[in-house]
Amino acid sequence: MLERMNDGAHDEQHIYRVLYAALDLAADYQGVDVDVLIAAALLHDIGRDAQFKDPKLDHAAVGAEAAYAFLIASGWDKSRALHARECIRSHRYRNDAEPESIEAKILFDSDKLDVTGTIGIARTLAYKGIVAEPLYSLDEDGNVLSGGRETEPSFFQEYNWKLKNVYGKFYTEKAEKIAETRRKASVDFYESMLAEVETTHRIGMRRLSETLD
Repeated sequence: MLERMNDGAHDEQHIYRVLYAALDLAADYQGVDVDVLIAAALLHDIGRDAQFKDPKLDHAAVGAEAAYAFLIASGWDKSRALHARECIRSHRYRNDAEPESIEAKILFDSDKLDVTGTIGIARTLAYKGIVAEPLYSLDEDGNVLSGGRETEPSFFQEYNWKLKNVYGKFYTEKAEKIAETRRKASVDFYESMLAEVETTHRIGMRRLSETLD
């Protein structure tokens, strides 16, 4: 894991936050295979490096296979290694693999908690900088696009596609409650930033037009 975490949004501390959240969520359930959960949490993003090099790859799918091979080589029995693989394969927000086991659902929720609130805003901004995507886009008239409909990557687009919608996507009651306590901070940041840049562009374009006239 440490060898493959190479960006500031998916770094070692992200992994440990996911692990710690997973253990907290697991405390509410009986019969959770904690060993599988811990292994899956620690290894869930090891496919990130491959996806970064080739964006067509799905880091969850790549990471699931790499984790399975690693666990088998480390002496795990096949059934538990497969269980960890399935947890990792279904942890991603952007794919169609639904988490089925309680361990997979806990991993999904723990990872999604790290895109809620201010930590989610900060990680998204960090990642957008790493991949050189803009904070927002403009229309043909120079007006700021809020990110609600456009498909071009930007922070505003990511907020409207994922960050504001993740709150209704949790599988565990505790994760949903934790996320809800963080929602307002995320909404306030987006709305404040949108208002600031819209004001700057609106006034600035008018001032520029007046100056040129």
